Amino acid sequence: MSRERLYLFDTTLRDGAQTNGVDFTLQDKQVISGMLDALGIDYVEGGYPGANPIDTEFFSKKPAFDHARFTAFGMTRRPGRSASNDPGLAGILEAKADAICFVAKSSAYQVRVALETTNEENLASIRDSVAAARALGREVMVDCEHFFDGYKENRDYALACARAAYQSGARWVVLCDTNGGTMPHEIETIVGDVIKQVPGANVGIHAHNDTEQAVANSLAAVRAGARQIQGTLNGLGERCGNANLCSLIPTLKLKQEFADKFEIGVTTEKLATLVKVSRTLDDMLNRAPNRHAAYVGESAFVTKTGIHASAVMKDPQTYEHVLPDSVGNHRKVLVSDQAGRSNVMAELDRAGIAYDKSDPRLTRLVEELKEREAAGFAYESANASFDLLARRTLGKVPEYFKVEQFDVNVEQRYNANGQRVTVALAVVKVDVDGERLISAAEGNGPVNALDVALRKDLGKYQKYIDGLKLIDYRVRILNGGTEAVTRVLIESEDETGESWTTVGVSPNIIDASFQALMDSVFYKLVRSGAQA
Repeated sequence: MSRERLYLFDTTLRDGAQTNGVDFTLQDKQVISGMLDALGIDYVEGGYPGANPIDTEFFSKKPAFDHARFTAFGMTRRPGRSASNDPGLAGILEAKADAICFVAKSSAYQVRVALETTNEENLASIRDSVAAARALGREVMVDCEHFFDGYKENRDYALACARAAYQSGARWVVLCDTNGGTMPHEIETIVGDVIKQVPGANVGIHAHNDTEQAVANSLAAVRAGARQIQGTLNGLGERCGNANLCSLIPTLKLKQEFADKFEIGVTTEKLATLVKVSRTLDDMLNRAPNRHAAYVGESAFVTKTGIHASAVMKDPQTYEHVLPDSVGNHRKVLVSDQAGRSNVMAELDRAGIAYDKSDPRLTRLVEELKEREAAGFAYESANASFDLLARRTLGKVPEYFKVEQFDVNVEQRYNANGQRVTVALAVVKVDVDGERLISAAEGNGPVNALDVALRKDLGKYQKYIDGLKLIDYRVRILNGGTEAVTRVLIESEDETGESWTTVGVSPNIIDASFQALMDSVFYKLVRSGAQA
């Protein structure tokens, strides 16, 4: 049986850009739009030409997409103006875009209060704007803003707005839950009513996430007959965000209810790149990925408790609803204070560490993990430190070098420009094969100074760590008072782009930091195959 085509519309670069703290550069927009096209998104909305210099420049040249239709966003003509005498509309029509998405009020309340015009003038604005874009050969869609709230307030007028868009030639009439407060059952009922007057093949859904139901609302609209879904990568958007395409796409591809009935532009092969796409966006925005995000989060396929881990090792379906590889994620068994032998063995397998199931040192490793996590270590967040602990317990980590002493001083002084600055100086003494090496370095803080000094001269091992750098540093105080214990997590990266996390715990933040730094260096040496 042939499947219906369901279309995906991404508004990350426009609606997603309204997220607090998110600002896209022109290069960001170019890279992200190309990434969306490669993923298989049908429509990529690039922004609002004329609203700002970046969007105007972005729409000065059409991207060379292989699949997606480049879409410009803007308002319908202003009340009281003609379509030929509205500078804002002219800017949208002049944009180098395949399609135009107009936003129009579909709530009588919004027309009266926000636009301060009449219902009929608003309808005329919709008709005129669609007709003007159609006359230029553009594909047109109309985002019916506040549609669901407007429908509940004045059904006839909301439907009149949808009809005006469709009858004027809009390819898509998109119903917007602009305030994000509509429930899924309401969405399904209202969309079902709309498609009695506008064909479902021309109806879309644009859901906001203010009740944490944007994805559910989008799926409810599809069940009712809508055939376009608008959303953003990672659920970016104003307030609580928009419908998350990183959750919707796998659901549409992998859940039988939708996969059997619908075809989308994202292929099975492209679906396996979804985690990379999601994390690339976060990296570009300098945001920490949501580790608990559905499908693409780092914890989406993580098992922690011993009973669950044992079952997952027998058959992953016991605690997984889809295969992690299908979206580019991977299965992970955490090592924690709840760990049993099953957890530890699964993590050793993942790390590629050979072991004998009958080795009594495995039991010692389990007990060591429990004791250390009780003291504050967090190995589920520090893969590299677990790797080293396991290898050391099983007797497989060379003693590459020994730190005999380190010293850190922090000084506040005036620089040559007369500015008051704070400078840290660290001195580290290490023993490499009986040779004492002393290194000193300044840094913008004690940890930075220690990091630079430690990696400044490690003799014959220096060539292995030249590409090593610290990329993140996180501190957590585990208890209060003057004897507070500090946990430090350090994320490091090497010249290949691979990253790993190490952990240190101590009442002294410098000592905790140095533990994590040492683990990072040792892990790099082990990874590089350095010989003692």
